[in-house]
Amino acid sequence: MRIFSKLLPASRQKLVISSIGIVVLVAFASFMLFQVTQKEVVLVENGKDSTIDTHANTVEELLEEVGITVAEHDQLSHDIDVTIVDGMKIEYDTAHKVTVVVDGNEKVYYSVADTVNGFLEENKLSITERDEISHNLDEAINGDLTITIKQAFEVAIQDGGKEVKAWSTGGSVQDLLAVNNITLSELDKIEPAIDEAVTKDTTISIVRVEKKTEEVTESIAFQTETRTDSSMEKGEETVLASGTDGSVVKTYEVTYENGKEVTRELLEEEVTKESENRIVVVGTKEPAQDLVTLSSGKELTMTASAFTANCSGCSGYTATGINLKANPNQKVIAVDPSVIPLGTKVWVEGYGEAIAGDTGGHIQGFRIDVHVPTKADAYQWGVRKVKVKIIE
Repeated sequence: MRIFSKLLPASRQKLVISSIGIVVLVAFASFMLFQVTQKEVVLVENGKDSTIDTHANTVEELLEEVGITVAEHDQLSHDIDVTIVDGMKIEYDTAHKVTVVVDGNEKVYYSVADTVNGFLEENKLSITERDEISHNLDEAINGDLTITIKQAFEVAIQDGGKEVKAWSTGGSVQDLLAVNNITLSELDKIEPAIDEAVTKDTTISIVRVEKKTEEVTESIAFQTETRTDSSMEKGEETVLASGTDGSVVKTYEVTYENGKEVTRELLEEEVTKESENRIVVVGTKEPAQDLVTLSSGKELTMTASAFTANCSGCSGYTATGINLKANPNQKVIAVDPSVIPLGTKVWVEGYGEAIAGDTGGHIQGFRIDVHVPTKADAYQWGVRKVKVKIIE
């Protein structure tokens, strides 16, 4: 410097020093002007604040300056052509792609919400406490997200004849029963099967099955034993023993479905009292009466029983060809032709006028059978002594 000073005249030295001072002064002034003209802006990016000193004139320039590109669905607090002023607060949120799948139906959203619940409220998507959602409601959204929602639906369960309403979001029948604390016994029946999938159209039917062992005491009806006595006239009867019913204990396995009996299976039976037969003695002795040639007005005392053509295996036709099934009220008696010839008109006490139109294996001697329409009538007639008058 000293050498330089020696080489320059004093006036030139002063000029150089002045020029340097001016340059420094201008530079300082420019620096101060740069500092003074900067604007302080608060930029909130995705919830994080940062203070920026900038000479940008518009919001767009500021975002370019900090390297932010605003996409279509992003959220910006100001239009991009708004002028930057000192103390301005600009908020920018990056939108995330949120795919919502509701019961298999997919829809795409873009959201700047911070949480799953915020996103649902933002898009007016409601869920109930019964619905099933893949994420917690307070879970933060930090990027693209897929939310799966299964909406609950009501399922009718017919349980043992009583209807129960249950809510389901799918799964199997077994899952639904478990959630609703419904248990099945080994014998119970269910439709559809427990491994079948539950849908909105599913109706579940449970038949409650129960088996019980039951003892029933039943009577054993006595039988009637008939004995013959040749010392007694035909038509006479004597009861030697009235007969006594016995008893038997039967053990059954009874199956109930929904409380109603459906089957009864006999397992065993034990006779606790034997029955005693009713014993009836009937006479076989023919009455002491001469067989005579009958004439009009002749009166006989005879034993009369009753028969009906309305029986299994009966043809309905008499020995003389009368069709009793076609004429159930016709008065006809069966006779021993050696006593009363076939075709004879008679009057029978308690029966009325009739024709001797039939015979029978047990109709012998002074015995007749009167025809009646039904078995009930025959039982009512029984066996009795009657007067028979020959008409012609």
